[in-house]
Amino acid sequence: MSEVIDAAVAALNEKMNGAGFDGSAKFVIEGEGAVMVDATGARAGDEAADVTLTASAETFEAMMAGDMNPTSAFMSGKLTVDGDMGMAMQLGSVLS
Repeated sequence: MSEVIDAAVAALNEKMNGAGFDGSAKFVIEGEGAVMVDATGARAGDEAADVTLTASAETFEAMMAGDMNPTSAFMSGKLTVDGDMGMAMQLGSVLS
């Protein structure tokens, strides 16, 4: 597993901090791998999910650091969403 994925799992778990998320989401970090997020938290994995969000490592890191708003990343084409848009919005509010 890559250091980027390890850091992504840690950052997502810290941001979620027990917040309720009642679906499943997959973050695909281009060239690195994928991270699954569900009610139990974040972990490395590449399973089917309600929504798949894809971004470069730089975009993902900026979102985790709070330097880039996920909605802005989506609107500018730096983040793509495939699947349940409502679930993506719920995840965005949990991570903000």
